[in-house]
Amino acid sequence: MTQHFDLAIIGSGSGNSLVTPDFDDKRVAVIEGGTFGGTCLNVGCIPTKMFVYAAEVATTVSEAARYGVDATLEGVRWTDVRDRVFARIDPISEGGRRYRQEGPNTTAFLGHATFTGDRTLTVELSDGRRETVTADQVVVAAGAHPVLPDVVAESGLELGTLVHTSDTIMRIGELPRRLAIIGGGFIAAEMAHVFASFGVDVTIVARGSQLLRHLDSDISQRFTDLAREQWDVRTATNVVAVERGDGGAGVRLHLDSSAVVDADLLLVATGRHPNSAGLGAEAGGLAVLDDGRIDVDAYGRTSAPGVWALGDVSSPFQLKHVANAEARVIAHNLVHPDDPQRLPHDHVPSGIFSHPQIATVGLTEQECVEQGRAHVTYVQAYGDTAYGWAMEDRSSVCKLVADPATGCLLGAHLMGPHATSLIQPLVQGMAFGTTVHDLARGQYWIHPALAEVVENALLGLRLDGTA
Repeated sequence: MTQHFDLAIIGSGSGNSLVTPDFDDKRVAVIEGGTFGGTCLNVGCIPTKMFVYAAEVATTVSEAARYGVDATLEGVRWTDVRDRVFARIDPISEGGRRYRQEGPNTTAFLGHATFTGDRTLTVELSDGRRETVTADQVVVAAGAHPVLPDVVAESGLELGTLVHTSDTIMRIGELPRRLAIIGGGFIAAEMAHVFASFGVDVTIVARGSQLLRHLDSDISQRFTDLAREQWDVRTATNVVAVERGDGGAGVRLHLDSSAVVDADLLLVATGRHPNSAGLGAEAGGLAVLDDGRIDVDAYGRTSAPGVWALGDVSSPFQLKHVANAEARVIAHNLVHPDDPQRLPHDHVPSGIFSHPQIATVGLTEQECVEQGRAHVTYVQAYGDTAYGWAMEDRSSVCKLVADPATGCLLGAHLMGPHATSLIQPLVQGMAFGTTVHDLARGQYWIHPALAEVVENALLGLRLDGTA
């Protein structure tokens, strides 16, 4: 059976928001082969940060003595923590699915979509039926999936039991005593924080010499040093074999150092890959880049006329706020093809909700050096401000990178409490071209709020020999 639509959307994450009032009188197909609502809602940003908040509460109790407060963490009720998260999320996912199935002018196809021709899709439905969907315009918003290294895939251990990814680890039945994590990126850092705060012994095995290597190297090194104080961190190390543990319980990792790591569960956090394979991109006329992303131009158009792409399947930024911003642009471009807007990829911030928290935007110091770009930097310690004293903070910093000639920020990198909130005025300053001087002196900074860390960092930058 073939059905024709004005718009067909593959993916129900940020792509779901494309059903704007502009399509109230049109037919729209929403195709979803996984859990309705996409990565962020179900296995990404939202549930992980709900777990992180509980972890922060546990950490606050554990570290209370430094403030003269005697407190003891008696335990963590894992199932209560877990169920609080998914009792909120699962109904939202189900409600979104039901609305697209029963709501006005949309038809939901629950199954995997494959291009079989020009704006023509075959959908393998979850009930075994097959539908053909054609559309005037198609948007691919299919997201990404966790990467499983060969050493894990070839181990024979079943995914979702002893071996987990970020897609499954948050729904386990009980806390393990020991958790091994392969990977040194943001998922590894966040999950290490969550489980260690809940009393789990965490071991991280990372190929790089530092954790979070994509960050400014100063921030990366500072974070790695602090991580070693909390977890068993093995850097510059490869896993050469994975097998079931002794007696059939748990897992054992064999490292290239000839050491072994035993754990009850293994979390693989080695990155995520765009869901371009299996889409039939070639049949649909879509070009795919070497890294698996669907190739799009500055406006979100693929190489196939009338086909667009957004989010993790095509974007250089696997971030929900970027996918949402791209969706807003493409929603405009779908109905204004003669007056398209460009994808908003300038001054993209990101956050890592570990312990400590990290936020970053713009160029790192190393990138400025590599580009031969004139720059100045300044590092402001939280502990040198009044609120930093209140927190007894000895490790958190705000590092800024600026152009000494224009006086504008080139980058901002924060590590410490509330970093993801403190960075916002710096993102705003970069987005609107505000100079460092105007950003620091053109507004009040509440004393003695933690935001004075940002103010003092701005004032510390030496621009053409002046403060």
